[in-house]
Amino acid sequence: MRAITFSSYGGPEVLEPADLDRPVPGPGQALVRVAATSFNPVDGTIRAGYLQQVLPLRLPHVPGFDLAGTVTAVGPGGPEELIGADVVAFLPMTEPGAAAEYVLAPVELLTRAPRSVPLADAAALPSAGLTAWQALVEHAGLAAGQRLLVNGAGGGVGGYAVQLAAELGATVIATASPRSAAAVTAAGAHQVVDHTRTPVTEAVTEPVDVVLNLVRTSPEETAALIGLVRRGGVFVSTTTPGEADAERGVRASSVFVRSDAAQLASLVDRVDAGTLRLDVSVRYPLEQLAEVHARGEAGELRGKVVITVEER
Repeated sequence: MRAITFSSYGGPEVLEPADLDRPVPGPGQALVRVAATSFNPVDGTIRAGYLQQVLPLRLPHVPGFDLAGTVTAVGPGGPEELIGADVVAFLPMTEPGAAAEYVLAPVELLTRAPRSVPLADAAALPSAGLTAWQALVEHAGLAAGQRLLVNGAGGGVGGYAVQLAAELGATVIATASPRSAAAVTAAGAHQVVDHTRTPVTEAVTEPVDVVLNLVRTSPEETAALIGLVRRGGVFVSTTTPGEADAERGVRASSVFVRSDAAQLASLVDRVDAGTLRLDVSVRYPLEQLAEVHARGEAGELRGKVVITVEER
């Protein structure tokens, strides 16, 4: 089967096409014919080798932990009713991924795919949607009537975070570049700060209950963001960790997303109900994955980028 792999850590050029044997599902596994995976900024971080201690890989490695596809087989004793089902999943990040024609997936991680969008586009949902949900609900405890600042709302996680926060009844302030401002506004942001023109600490003149930080920030920038949080509020980050401010009762929380099929199913329901929109900015074929990584590192991508896999 066709796949993209990397045999050593490095730049986008280490991503190379490969011809691999089709895997065979074992107990608790399903074989999924891949419709698409997606690109996430952390994909580049993993490929470059910066997370070797946290996410040890067996090289060569097939990237792509977001999955949308169709189950073609299950392992011994597995649920045969899954065969033929369209599914989505957030795959284990240290196992072979979905940048291939077929992938093995733990059965317990599979969730039915949304029926209201093309199957390939559904690959934009799992990891980014789960990150946004877990950051806002589990880490921040965001509630109706609260003020939320999403720093870096133009990315894939940011778009979902804005939508989910608006659904929860929060007032959403979001930072975004002019390239992303329209999409962030459409997602439900009440105020969009152009961070290329105005520092967020100058644009946000009233305290917020929650800051969700989705971009890498310097120690000084992180401290300034924490300074925007009102007493008793929370700073949540998927990137640069923050320091709690005990004097003001501001806590700091770091997000490392986990796979959760039940949570993913609730996000799928929102997509099918029309309350959560998939913002797929561009689609690339599997063979151009290295180009996608290069564009991602250059800051040229917006929203979610889907990598489509066509069986040959």
